[in-house]
Amino acid sequence: MPEQKPKQPPAGRAVVFESPTGETSTPELDDVVMDVIGRIADKWTMCVLEVLAQNGVLRFTRIGDLVGSISQRMLTKTLRQLEEDGFVIRTVYPEVPPRVEYQLTELGHSLCAAFCGVWLWAEKHYDQLQSLPKKARSA
Repeated sequence: MPEQKPKQPPAGRAVVFESPTGETSTPELDDVVMDVIGRIADKWTMCVLEVLAQNGVLRFTRIGDLVGSISQRMLTKTLRQLEEDGFVIRTVYPEVPPRVEYQLTELGHSLCAAFCGVWLWAEKHYDQLQSLPKKARSA
C-alpha cells in the first residue's frame, strides 16, 4: 500500500475539518466550529450545560451544588458567558429577594446532545483512558 502524504490545510487555514465520508468543510464552517470550541471547551462550561440538561430550570446555588467544587466567581462567569452565547436563558423574577433561574435554550440542548458523543466515546475507551498517565488525564 503506498504511503499517504499528510494532507496540508489550504493557505491561511490552520485546521480543515473533514466529514467521515471525506468531504472537506468550508472555511466559514471551520471558523464557526473553532469559535464554538473556544467558547465551550472547558470543564466548567460542559459541567454546567450537563447539569442544566439533566435538571431543567435551576437557581444559581443549586447549579453550583450539582456541579460541585466550582467557585461562585467561576460559576457566575460561566453562566454569563453561556447566556451571552445563547446557550442559557437567565430569568429574574421581581421578588424580594430576587429569584433568578437558569435554563438551556434550544441551542443549548442541541449542544448537550452533540457533546453526549464524548461521553459515549469515553465509555467505549474507558480502559485505555484509565491507563493514561495521571497528568495526561487531568490536563
